[in-house]
Amino acid sequence: MRDDATSTAEAIRGGRLSALEAMQAALEQAERCSDLGAIVYLDKNLGLDAAQAIDEQLRNGTAASRPFAGVPSLAKDLGGPFHGLPVAAGSGMIDRRSVQADSDLAARLRSSGLCFFGLTTVPEMGLSLSSEPVVGPLCRNPLEPSLTPGGSSGGAAAAVSAGIVAIAHATDAGGSIRVPAACCGLVGLKASRGVIPAGPSFGNHLGGIASELAVCRSVRDLTTLFQCASGTSRGPFADPHLPQPRFGSLRIGLVTNFGSDFPLDPDRALAIEAAARSLEAEGHRIVPIAWNRLENAVAASGRAFADIIAVNLANYVDAASLDVQKAERLTRAFILKGHALTGQSLWASLDSSVHASRTIWDIFEEVDCLLTPMLSSAPLPLGSFSFDHDDTELHIQRMTAFAPLASLANITGFPAITLPFGTDETGLPLPVQLLAPMGHDLLLLALAASLEQEGRWQHRFPVAGLHA
Repeated sequence: MRDDATSTAEAIRGGRLSALEAMQAALEQAERCSDLGAIVYLDKNLGLDAAQAIDEQLRNGTAASRPFAGVPSLAKDLGGPFHGLPVAAGSGMIDRRSVQADSDLAARLRSSGLCFFGLTTVPEMGLSLSSEPVVGPLCRNPLEPSLTPGGSSGGAAAAVSAGIVAIAHATDAGGSIRVPAACCGLVGLKASRGVIPAGPSFGNHLGGIASELAVCRSVRDLTTLFQCASGTSRGPFADPHLPQPRFGSLRIGLVTNFGSDFPLDPDRALAIEAAARSLEAEGHRIVPIAWNRLENAVAASGRAFADIIAVNLANYVDAASLDVQKAERLTRAFILKGHALTGQSLWASLDSSVHASRTIWDIFEEVDCLLTPMLSSAPLPLGSFSFDHDDTELHIQRMTAFAPLASLANITGFPAITLPFGTDETGLPLPVQLLAPMGHDLLLLALAASLEQEGRWQHRFPVAGLHA
């Protein structure tokens, strides 16, 4: 039995575990792991009521088609919204007030059978690759509590890694699904632009760079959830065609380093080479891709990401009449940057992002997908992405140095997936990343499943209730 959401759902359907028992175990594990700071808001009754409703549906046969019927889950304190869960985006500017309606995605996640009972920790307004909001709690990596679990979906990743839940909602505007997954030994996908619904409120869509889905303990969980959540997004972008992955030899573009500006530590370099050998042994052809072919697109993506989030944040706080003085220092700096940015400057950033997309399209004329490192180093110590300054450019540089290729997928719209492929000498995960042309999300999931089968990573903590 694998420690994931699929196994949990199978145990519930098979009568070895009730949805209520699974929820009670999750709540107990949440209490035991409270020092991790993964959960910022918990509603015990919401979770228990949802679980009891699933148990009743299982008894009367109306939940048979729900792949995750009765599986406990958590929503992120950013994105959504989810009915009954008061999102505050990790900020003292926003009062927690329960919403009365699900977003389109939240409704689909509930329809899959997931039972939500709380919100996971995020950095203020999702502005960091760590999750340490001043309003609290400070979120720690379950694999090594002195290190970050990543951000902005750090609480989600910490909760899944620690076994509080087997699957958790997450969002990704600049690596915010993939970086936490990479830090905590999980699987995460930033889907193709337009595949996952973002309505009916598109305020967190960020001009197309943001996407929502989940962090998971297995590729099969992610594949099932993707099938439940994707398509007919009714948004501002056309639904991409999602062809079934073709079998046979693929051309795998291999990026082995991030250039001299972003040195890659030796363990992570070895992991990417091992993944390439594994794919080559399956009959795929490895095609080296030099860093200098990506370098300008990466730089343009970083500039566009910084400008888009600054303008979006400035517009949001004005529209919602928020008290900016309640924001953290770096958040205020991003708001000021957004107010000061001219239309001409923003347009230049957006224009450069279009050229960045074309650069990657040109590479995809030569290869079917890209295999790259996900992070340049092991998860960084807590405090590495401090908000006690107003240098927004420095903050972006620090995040880019940690995950150089993270925002490229967001800005260009291409799908990207990360999964662990081994451990370093301290037992921390060695993540790799795969990117594919627009709409080829299923190809990424198939390749990730192939790599996962080698079993190079084993979860340290069991899923709550699964082995009772």
